[in-house]
Amino acid sequence: MASSSSLLSEEQFLCSICLDVFTEPVTISCGHNFCMACITKYWDSKDLCQCPLCQERFYRQPKLRVNTTFREVVENFKKMRYKGRDGPPPKPGKVACDVCTGTKRKALKSCLVCLASYCETHLDPHQIAPPLKRHKLIDPVENLEDRMCNKLDKLLELFCRTDQTCVCQFCTEAKHKTHDTVPIEEECRERKAQLGKTEAEMQQIINGRLKKVKKIRLSVDLSKRDAEREIAKSVQVFTALLRSIEKSQVELVQVIKEKQKAVERQAEGFIKELEQEITELKRRSTDLKQLSHTEDPFQLLQRFITLVYKRPPTKVWSEISVHSDLCVGTVRRAVSHLEETLKKEMEKLPEVKLKRIQQYAVDVTLDPDTANPWLILSEDGKQVKHGATLQNLLDNPKKFDCHPFVLGKDGFSSGRFYYEVIVKGKTRWTLGVARESTDRKGIITLRPEDGLWTVSRRDENVYLNCSSTPVILSLRKKPQKVGVFVDYEEGLVSFYDVEAKSHIYSFTGCTFTEKLYPYFSPSDNDDGQNSAPLIISPVNHTY
Repeated sequence: MASSSSLLSEEQFLCSICLDVFTEPVTISCGHNFCMACITKYWDSKDLCQCPLCQERFYRQPKLRVNTTFREVVENFKKMRYKGRDGPPPKPGKVACDVCTGTKRKALKSCLVCLASYCETHLDPHQIAPPLKRHKLIDPVENLEDRMCNKLDKLLELFCRTDQTCVCQFCTEAKHKTHDTVPIEEECRERKAQLGKTEAEMQQIINGRLKKVKKIRLSVDLSKRDAEREIAKSVQVFTALLRSIEKSQVELVQVIKEKQKAVERQAEGFIKELEQEITELKRRSTDLKQLSHTEDPFQLLQRFITLVYKRPPTKVWSEISVHSDLCVGTVRRAVSHLEETLKKEMEKLPEVKLKRIQQYAVDVTLDPDTANPWLILSEDGKQVKHGATLQNLLDNPKKFDCHPFVLGKDGFSSGRFYYEVIVKGKTRWTLGVARESTDRKGIITLRPEDGLWTVSRRDENVYLNCSSTPVILSLRKKPQKVGVFVDYEEGLVSFYDVEAKSHIYSFTGCTFTEKLYPYFSPSDNDDGQNSAPLIISPVNHTY
């Protein structure tokens, strides 16, 4: 005899509305079957009463009765479907059904009223019986007794915000009567919303850290490239220096050898003449000795005149000498030449460094909201000069009220930036960078402690503003165009004479914690000699 599983397919036992095995199946007049709960809910949601499958209409809603025979068939099918499905015990951490005997199946839901967990089969009564359908079902959990009040043995349905603990209904009428209590679900929703907000904030922080890591890595890459360029340039300088030293050494040895040969030739000539004179003198000395022993007076007198009064001329050797210091000064001149070579090579370094720094050029525009009322800005925001009259401008917190100062529009809180300013024709000016929080009102001191890193010109001198008393900088000539470079992470503010391609001064070891803005002051024009404007110049990378 064929089994039910071989004669009937699973699709024949599925409700076309819920797509699950029939529960309390009913058959309507058109012959189609549905779960009683499914068809009732379907008709309650529609204006017309009709079959969901064949669309047959009914003038009034048919009275429904459970098809008991078909229900038995469905129940048998359920038993056949679950037969043999008892597998191995649930895995650790999984919640097992409290009703199953023998091998327990995995629970599908837990009931907070029954305080039990049910598998799919044993959960059916909670989905069919009206009294059980009112029970609260949740995802399966272990230790349901932990959700009961220890004192009153009631379900913990509320949350006490005052004590931050779960309580039952009776607890709110006793110990927690005056406390702020809400349903657990409501508190859970708020906590989830808070978790979402916290997670978003955490993600924002993470993103910020990731960006910082990216910036640091970029800074390291830039530093690495700078180091490689610096190494290459130093190798070039020292290679040229070594070649010059080797060449100078060869030339020095050659010169010394040639001079030594000249000394030797001169000495040999002197010695030859001296030896000739010595030979002649020895011969005369012999003649004189012989003459002194002669007995013939006549012969003595004749030869005496020849040997004594008519001697051949000889040199005065006391004034003649061999100069042993012919090489003195040669080494000094060679070292001086090397020094000049090194100086020329070193003079190339600021030019190379300035070219490298100019790649960080930014477009700077003056911010009229920060300009002192005595200052006049050009329409394009690239020039500023001191006016003859005070402008009637509305005051704002950003504006400098006592000093002729103005800042750039854009600030920088990371990385590197560079800009150039033409100061030609001016006898007084101040340039640099300013901290965003720098005082704008009252008397301001130009020093790093007050958030200003600047250099100034006052008539014939260029000053470093590093304290209450400016320090004069020793420069070969007054700059006509000044470059300002900032490395935020390195804590560096440097100034350059662009035309001379030379370094003016650097503030090092600075600590920056907020935005830095380009700073300008054309200074006053009381004497009429300082009327020229400060001009923000485009950076020419082809210097």
